[in-house]
Amino acid sequence: MTPLPTPQQLRYLLALVEHQHFGRAAQACAVTQSTLSAGILALERQLDARLLDRDAGRHVVFTPLGRDIAARAREALRGLEAVAETAAAARAPMSGTLRLGVIPTIGPFLLPRLMPALRQAYPLLRLYLREDTTDRLIDGLNAGRLDLLLLALPCASSGADMVPFARDDFLAALPAGHLLAARAAVPANALRIERLLLLEDGHCLREQALDVCGFARGEGPERGPSEPDRFAATTLYTLVQMVAGGLGVTLLPRIAVQAGIVAGTDLVLRPLAGAGGWRTLGLAWRSRSPRAAEYRALVPLMARVAGQSTE
Repeated sequence: MTPLPTPQQLRYLLALVEHQHFGRAAQACAVTQSTLSAGILALERQLDARLLDRDAGRHVVFTPLGRDIAARAREALRGLEAVAETAAAARAPMSGTLRLGVIPTIGPFLLPRLMPALRQAYPLLRLYLREDTTDRLIDGLNAGRLDLLLLALPCASSGADMVPFARDDFLAALPAGHLLAARAAVPANALRIERLLLLEDGHCLREQALDVCGFARGEGPERGPSEPDRFAATTLYTLVQMVAGGLGVTLLPRIAVQAGIVAGTDLVLRPLAGAGGWRTLGLAWRSRSPRAAEYRALVPLMARVAGQSTE
């Protein structure tokens, strides 16, 4: 019988692919660098294959065969994890470990209500959280580092099932005394001629806000008639302070407003006039996940937490 690689050897290999550095890969695997190096060397000897180009100096360079084997190793580990997950799901639904990824424009505002609800409904569930941008969370899902994502839809991801659970309206956030504050509702296209403050590139809320205000793909307020947008915020909290300081206007998701993000400021909030002024909150998981039915069963709970019960 052909000797097979161990799961640990495959994890070492994939950690090196991800981090491109022996020290960081070893740290991610909670082992010493010498242990990780020895594990990969043992894998090469076992396969009688050269996975790394050791003539490339200090840089980590995989051979073409090494890249191919790494891709197959990822699929093999997913298969092994699916075996364990299938058994766990049969014993007790929504128990054990759940690695949840969430974007920063949802997490701080929904998680304080979601966490107690999950603990009450699923006391055997051990939840681990990762907050990051949409693209990096999807990469983590595809790589098997995350099980479930809490995102704003739609977003591009092949091989993932995505189910919406709530509509999250946008509100125009204006400095006190702004001319648009006199209106009961603000037309979204009226914000095109304002200095529209946004999150920095990489946050999906930036593109959603531009789309709501009628900017074409790749276009931004810096190309419109307004003053160039020289600043971008890394969080919604910073964005609120920028608007409160009179630097411009912005759009805020309703869940952030309901969580008190504008408390202590004199910002004026107005709904958007017309259709399309919202984003959709949803869950995403790998299409062939053995726990897909469990994740889908979370949708009613998520809707209740978001204040939009589906029952």
